[in-house]
Amino acid sequence: MTFILASGSPRRRELLSSIGLTFDVMPSDIPEIHQPGESPEEYVARLSRGKAAVIAALHPDAWIIAADTTVLLGDELLEKPLDADDAKRMLATISGKTHMVYTGVTVQNAARGWHDTRVAETEVRMLPLDARDIAWYVSTGEPLDKAGAYAAQGIGAIFIDSIHGSYTNVVGLPLALLFQMLRRAGVDFVRESGVGSRAPVLADRADMLPPTYE
Repeated sequence: MTFILASGSPRRRELLSSIGLTFDVMPSDIPEIHQPGESPEEYVARLSRGKAAVIAALHPDAWIIAADTTVLLGDELLEKPLDADDAKRMLATISGKTHMVYTGVTVQNAARGWHDTRVAETEVRMLPLDARDIAWYVSTGEPLDKAGAYAAQGIGAIFIDSIHGSYTNVVGLPLALLFQMLRRAGVDFVRESGVGSRAPVLADRADMLPPTYE
């Protein structure tokens, strides 16, 4: 059974590796442009579907895992900063406030006609940050390629006051949601895998639920 992560994100790669999944990495580069009137949930769901579709067309027999994450504060989407100044602006914006992190996840297998897209959301509250904190953090380089300009799994963790919801969603891939999606598709990490083995098997499930498009 072949799995492909349709993302070049080191964080998503680390998360998938942490649960013992063997997979290939094939980044799917599609335009990430927010459409007028599109909700954050619709936005990340659309992008994850698009990323999965590109790789599924090349590898129809593989199980494709794709994801896209964005941060919302009020009515503003905070994606990856354009530069250091933009990162400082974003950090000042989320300082002392609560924002939402949304990740769209798609599991697709073209040969089996399987396509399932779900969205996870997590509430994150940041500590108040002064200009010195922000300048120092940006100087580390960590915020420059992260949605919302911080990394929950890195130095940025010291600025997070609280998280309500999936921590791995904030990192970039909600593992509990992904686990449920794979089980829904008939891929079971536990059943019949053998003692000490984490190799996934394709379960023969009479109660398999149909995919949901969200």
